[in-house]
Amino acid sequence: MRFVTHRPWEMPKEKWVYYQEWNRLLFFHFEVPFEVLRALVPETLEIDVFEEKCYISIVPFTMEKIRPRSLPAVSFISDFEELNVRTYVKKEGKAGVYFLNIEAGKSLSAYVSRKLSGLPYEKAIMQRREGYYSSHNSVKDFSFEAKYKIGAIVQEKTPLQIWLTERYCLYVFDKKKLYRYQIHHKEWKIKEITFDKLSIDYTIGDVRLTEDQVLCPNYSDGIVVVSWGREQVK
Repeated sequence: MRFVTHRPWEMPKEKWVYYQEWNRLLFFHFEVPFEVLRALVPETLEIDVFEEKCYISIVPFTMEKIRPRSLPAVSFISDFEELNVRTYVKKEGKAGVYFLNIEAGKSLSAYVSRKLSGLPYEKAIMQRREGYYSSHNSVKDFSFEAKYKIGAIVQEKTPLQIWLTERYCLYVFDKKKLYRYQIHHKEWKIKEITFDKLSIDYTIGDVRLTEDQVLCPNYSDGIVVVSWGREQVK
């Protein structure tokens, strides 16, 4: 909680509600047309842009030790592989992310996360080992596979890398109401990454994301995150 100078706005005054660790992340970014993205995001949210360009990101990682503030983590629920497809939005001056799809490697974890957060978690078949990550969603025919090598730390991030990663809230629609979850963590440290194999095939609406379109992929060892309870946004 001592590291706050990188935040774009002050943290909530209330105590945080959830603790979680986002570990061993891979970042893949895609430039997409505004009109196509607008059709995927509810009108009440403003599409956030960087130098007049819109982006979607695919972020596979390992969720660990997620728990309420007053309770211990239970590993068979709290630890799981996750892959989310997110885009970048704003509301009331707060820039955040909006999830177009979220997959979890455990059915129970997907169910509990969906019920507690209202986020659209669903089960996928996911595998992870050192230098390898895969996910297959047979219902939607989404697939991801990467064999990779981690490189040196990025000493000076580009403005785009900062814009894509330093996000301190997320938005979700639940039962036709818009909510915001505020989060806090240290500034991201990212590393270079290279691939022996990379295969991506996600089609959401009129957007198809493939490995040929990936921009500035990166890796991060991970980060500790705290989040607050959801607040309704009118």
